Parts: sequence; C-alpha cells; structure tokens
Amino acid sequence: MNKTKKELQVLNISNSQEQAGAYALVLGEVDGDRQLPVIIGSNEAQYIVIELRGIVPPRPLTHNLFASVLEAMGAKLMRVLIYRVENGIFYSYIYLRYGENIMRVDARTSDAVALALRMNAPILVYEEILEQEGIRMEDFIEKETSASPRKPTLQSLEAALQKAVESEDYELAAQLRDQINQLKTP
Repeated sequence: MNKTKKELQVLNISNSQEQAGAYALVLGEVDGDRQLPVIIGSNEAQYIVIELRGIVPPRPLTHNLFASVLEAMGAKLMRVLIYRVENGIFYSYIYLRYGENIMRVDARTSDAVALALRMNAPILVYEEILEQEGIRMEDFIEKETSASPRKPTLQSLEAALQKAVESEDYELAAQLRDQINQLKTP
C-alpha cells in the first residue's frame, strides 16, 4: 500500500441515502478536489455538527469528556489516520502523545473525527484509500472553456447538481446545493 498521506477536513454532514437513520460525513481533501464520504451513525453526526457549529452543550458529551480527560492527563491528540476500508467500513487510529510516549489507539472513524475537531488535530488518510473511495468534484462539474479562473459558475454547479440527482448521489447533491446557495447569497 502507498503510505503517502493526505489531509482531510470536514465539509458536510447529510442524510445517507444508503442506510436509513445514518448520515454521510463528507471529508474533503485539503488543497485538492477529492471528497471522501463516510457513513456514520446519528449520534456521531450530532456530536460533529455540534462541534462544527460551535455549540457548547450544558454538560460534556462523550467526546468532550474524553478530550477533557486527555488534556487533564497532559496527553495531546497528534492526528487521526484513516488506515483501512473494508466493505464500506472505514477504520481509523488516533495517535496520542503522552510525555515521551506516542500511542496508537484504534477508533471508529466518526469518533476519531469528532475528537479531532475538539482537539484541533489533523485528519489524515492514505492516498490509496482516498483514490479508491473518494470522489472528484470535477467529475460532476462541467469544465469551463474560458481562460477564467477555475472557480465553478452557477450554471456549472446547477448542471452538476442535476447529474448528481440523476445518479442518485444525494450526498454530493446536498454539497452542490450548498455551494449554489452560497453563490446566490450576496
């Protein structure tokens, strides 16, 4: 396996069309155009959305508690690594530094991402996994023929949205809808 790693960021969370009651966590390649959809449970989706929106719950949620314990112990979350995918299930490690020791702990990807958001740690994936499981936005957005900057136009985003809906890729459709709404907002 190619051990080159790419950094990801959380782009969106939407209802999953593949599994009832589940959500699609969409991770986007930093400085790239690939996206990695990961199916997660409703509780984990809620925890991630709460963190993304900066909502402070009245009492610590599980991920907040775990982050607080790590910080109280003087441990630092160094990074999250999505290291394997099998039958649509993503496997992740969290890497912790405690004093001079570095520990690798197996974690569900949704939990690892929720913790990374709380502790400002990078989310990484092996290049090979991103290439196999990721999608490219350019595959859905018609190429512009002008020599203008590569910023997608409203027309190309709407065409891409139509293609995504026709191919029943509703997670991508939700992302494109959000981009369209951003362009329409003054």
